[in-house]
Amino acid sequence: MRKPLMVGNWKMNKTITESIPLITDLTEFLKDYRKTEIVICPPYTSLWVARELIQDSNILLGAQNLYFQNDGAYTGEISARMLQNIGCSYVILGHSERREYFQENSKDIARKVQQALDFGLKPIICVGEKLKERNEGIAQKVVKEEVEAIFSILKPLDAGRAVFAYEPIWAIGTGKAATPRDAQDMIKYLRKLLKDKYGKKTAEQVRILYGGSVNPDNIKALMAEPDIDGALVGGASLQADTFARLVKYNDSNGLI
Repeated sequence: MRKPLMVGNWKMNKTITESIPLITDLTEFLKDYRKTEIVICPPYTSLWVARELIQDSNILLGAQNLYFQNDGAYTGEISARMLQNIGCSYVILGHSERREYFQENSKDIARKVQQALDFGLKPIICVGEKLKERNEGIAQKVVKEEVEAIFSILKPLDAGRAVFAYEPIWAIGTGKAATPRDAQDMIKYLRKLLKDKYGKKTAEQVRILYGGSVNPDNIKALMAEPDIDGALVGGASLQADTFARLVKYNDSNGLI
C-alpha cells in the first residue's frame, strides 16, 4: 500500500520572515497527522529556518532543485551534499519551469537525479507535456522520452526510492487542472513504463503524484484514482490552512 504524499512547492515565494508564520501554522494544523506524508519545499534562503521549525514534527523538508556537481566554481548553484547537510529528505527535479525558463534538458535532469540518490535524497522527478503536444496527440510520447532519460541512470535498486510527478504544463499555475481521468490515464501509463523497465513489484512501490492547479476542491476526486498517490502543490501550498486541507483530503470531517 503506497502512503499518500503531499508536497508543497513554494517556488520563488516567501522570505525568511514570511516563512516563519506559515510553517508555524502548518505544524499546528497538521500536528500528529500521520495518514499522509508531508513535505515542504521552501526557497533555499528559508531551508535552515524551516528545518529548525519542523524538528520533531511530522513534516519533512525538501528543496526545489540542485546542481549535478558536488562542489566547485559554479556560482549560484546548490549541491546535493549541501541539501543533505541542511536536513533535506526530498528534492524536486525537472520541473517544467526549470526546463522552460532555464533550458534544462532531460540529460541534465538525469544527472541531477543521480546526484540526489548518491546523497540519500529522494528525487521528485517531474514530467509532462505542453498543451500543443497534447492537442497533437503526442503527450505519451513526450512523457516517455522524459522518463526514459531517467531510466538511463536509475538502477533497479534505486528505482523504489524515486518519486515521479506528472505535471501537464498547460495546467501549472493556470487554474485549469487536468481531469481526474486525464491524470489517471497518464499516470497509469507512467506506471506501465516503470513496470516494463523494473518489474511489477517496483512499479507498484513507486509513488506517482499529480501536479497542476491542485486545490481543495479537486483533490479528493484526483486521489480517488487508483494510480494517483498524492500531489505536487504550488500556489495552494502558500497558505497554511489550504495546504492542510489538501493533506487531510480524506478526513471525514474535511479538514482543519
